[in-house]
Amino acid sequence: MSELREKLRLRWEDLTWMPPSGALAEAGTAEVDGQEQIIGQERAVKAIRRGLSMGGSGYDIFVAGANGTGRTATVKRLLEEFNVGGPVPLDICYVNNFKNPDQPRLILLEAGKGNSFKKQMNDLIGSLKKKIPAIFESEEFQTARNEIVNRHMGAQKALFKNFENKVQAENFMMVQVQVGPFTRPDLAPVVVGNAMKIEQLESLVEEGKFSEQELERIKEKYKELSLEMEKIFKAARDIDKTIQEDLEKLAKEWIEPLLRDVLAPLAEQYDTPEIQAYLQEVEEDIMSHLDRFRPKLIASPQPGEGQAQPMLVPPDPSQLKDYEVNVLIDNSETDKPPVVIETTPTFRNLFGTVERVMDRQGLWTSDYRHIKAGSLLKANGGFLVLNARDFLMEPGVWQSLKRSLRNQSLEIQSDPFGFFFASALKPEKIPIKLKVLIIGDAEIYELLHWYDEDFRKIFKFKADFDSTMSNTDDNIGKLRSFINRLCAREALLSFDASGMEAAVGLAIRWGGRKKKITTQFERIEDLVREADFIAREEEWTSISADHVFRANADRIERVNMIEDKIHEFIGDGILMIDTDGTRVGQINGLSVYSFPEFSFGRPSRITVKTSMGKSGIINIEKEAELSGHSFDKGVLILSGFLRDRFAQDKPLNLTASITFEQSYSGVDGDSASSTELYALMSSLSNIPIDQGIAVTGSVNQHGQIQPIGGVNQKIEGFFKVCRDGGLTGRQGVMIPQRNVQDLMLEPEVIEEVKKGNFHVWAVDHVDEGIELLTGMPAGTPDDEGNYPEGTINYLVDTRLEELSRGIKEFEAAAEEAGKMSQESSSEE
Repeated sequence: MSELREKLRLRWEDLTWMPPSGALAEAGTAEVDGQEQIIGQERAVKAIRRGLSMGGSGYDIFVAGANGTGRTATVKRLLEEFNVGGPVPLDICYVNNFKNPDQPRLILLEAGKGNSFKKQMNDLIGSLKKKIPAIFESEEFQTARNEIVNRHMGAQKALFKNFENKVQAENFMMVQVQVGPFTRPDLAPVVVGNAMKIEQLESLVEEGKFSEQELERIKEKYKELSLEMEKIFKAARDIDKTIQEDLEKLAKEWIEPLLRDVLAPLAEQYDTPEIQAYLQEVEEDIMSHLDRFRPKLIASPQPGEGQAQPMLVPPDPSQLKDYEVNVLIDNSETDKPPVVIETTPTFRNLFGTVERVMDRQGLWTSDYRHIKAGSLLKANGGFLVLNARDFLMEPGVWQSLKRSLRNQSLEIQSDPFGFFFASALKPEKIPIKLKVLIIGDAEIYELLHWYDEDFRKIFKFKADFDSTMSNTDDNIGKLRSFINRLCAREALLSFDASGMEAAVGLAIRWGGRKKKITTQFERIEDLVREADFIAREEEWTSISADHVFRANADRIERVNMIEDKIHEFIGDGILMIDTDGTRVGQINGLSVYSFPEFSFGRPSRITVKTSMGKSGIINIEKEAELSGHSFDKGVLILSGFLRDRFAQDKPLNLTASITFEQSYSGVDGDSASSTELYALMSSLSNIPIDQGIAVTGSVNQHGQIQPIGGVNQKIEGFFKVCRDGGLTGRQGVMIPQRNVQDLMLEPEVIEEVKKGNFHVWAVDHVDEGIELLTGMPAGTPDDEGNYPEGTINYLVDTRLEELSRGIKEFEAAAEEAGKMSQESSSEE
């Protein structure tokens, strides 16, 4: 027994990572190369570089990995390396669509020409605001205008003069009649030198003071003259219309040459079909709305005067807004494809919007000038970086992003999720070509890949960030350089050799295996900053191992209240755990409790009871619906092992119940399957198990012990229980041999192992484990399959044979009793 214990006992050097000789001998980080570099992500870096280099559509990149592995920093660094040059994207502008204002026109210009075109259009309109009124006010134009007006007004006056003469000859007079708030011209007969209404004459006829025949004559003549008056006024209106048409024709004849002269340089400079069509529409619209450029004559009250005086005011600038150019994207200061990192990917921020404004009447309105660009458009021709979780939380963003990338075009619209205003504007679609890099968790990638067909077509490249990297001298050097850069960048204290070794050791522990180092550099950064705080607080000039370990311990203390509570319950006897003595069918198993920031191990009492029967192994956790699939599988493997080893010459007839005592929540995983097997063999052999040894490890049907996870936490969890109860020198943990490479225990545990107060054993097979736990050899079968007496396997085999024989005798007796009962009934 003692020989086996010594053989399987691990040295303290096996329980942690031992740095290669001289690897961390340099004192301090100031002497370590501080060159910035990408650490431990060769696979992801290769994928990103290939994805950035691929042309065509659909080669966007999903950067998958855990938080803190440097995904964003790596993407930024690679974009800086890759994006050293390339074509500068076009400027993007919207202008008014004069024929259909709800569909603004898109104009694409070379980089830097958007604002130039906008300024030239503003200058052009500003020039026209001065030159057109100057033409209208010129003596020559006024002469031509007056000639047209006088010519037509003379004809109009002649019409009215002839009609007035005729009216007077017929003893009528033209008067103005009030109709509501308005007046209109009318005719009134003249009787005895006075103009009278027809109604007045009718009253005189009723009084006998006026001839009825004369009234009838007057009425007939009134009707005749009224019809003629209507014709006269219609002719006058026609003359007014002719005057207006001739004046407009005159204005166009004078303004059109000016307009063509000022537009010609623009048309020559911007010789594209889109701008040529736009300038043609501008010319037509200005010619159709020359009144926008004319000064207005309004009545202005003068101080101290009762009546308002006429006053000329310049044209209203708001009437000329339709000629402005809306530059959405200006690349005048851009010398390479843009890189946009959108940290708030709302619908508005990503795709742009059509803003609303309140007009003078208090109504919400919008036009092409209020179209605003979003990040997708700002990154056009370059690269856009998004966080998957951020934009997937925003309504409508993912569907619109897919549609834009799939169609390689963007349609800007008002926020579809706005509650108060939706614009009817439908701007022309903007062609886009850019590379999108999404940073997210592997789970998000898998969900999108399996359940969204478009995702597979668009994001054909996956850059998978590993949470660990190989523990090599080169990577250790890179890690030291990373710590050095952090200290230099944030003015932290430097590390001495012990502090650097402690920091690297924790990085390896967080990597889960001695041959791995974690790549969750955010966690390392937090450790370094807190160690610096502790060292400064104690007025040290460098960071030592003690500061690093205390920083890590302080972090754990902030989140491990539940662990302390559990150990308190164990110490008070509420949770029953034996760490000394021996028990039959009872063993200390180990499990891990995982939380977002912390995980810890704790022992659990596992008990087994066996008896005669045919129920096999009863998994109480499963019967109580407290077990997971992996746990159930582990229990079923026990039956396979027993059948293979002990049921080749007899049936396996037994009933055995297995349970985790005082376990009231779910349990999963097969890491306790070997532990359960040891307790089962103890119960069958009636040989007690040493309660000072806790066990973890999975077992297969051949009895081989398989590696498990959380081995460090499990060992440390049982160590704390033993420490609190008093170390005896015989206590320890039995682990799978294949987990030795994962051991990175806390310094306190290693120190007690050095002193011989605590032990860790590594086993490769059940036979080694059962001998270590019971002190009795497992036993090897001879050629006939028989186990030697005085061994565990012999006792188990003997007990199983007894149970099998017992059940057979019990069934035979029951069958005989049944026959006798049946014969007795027949005789009666």
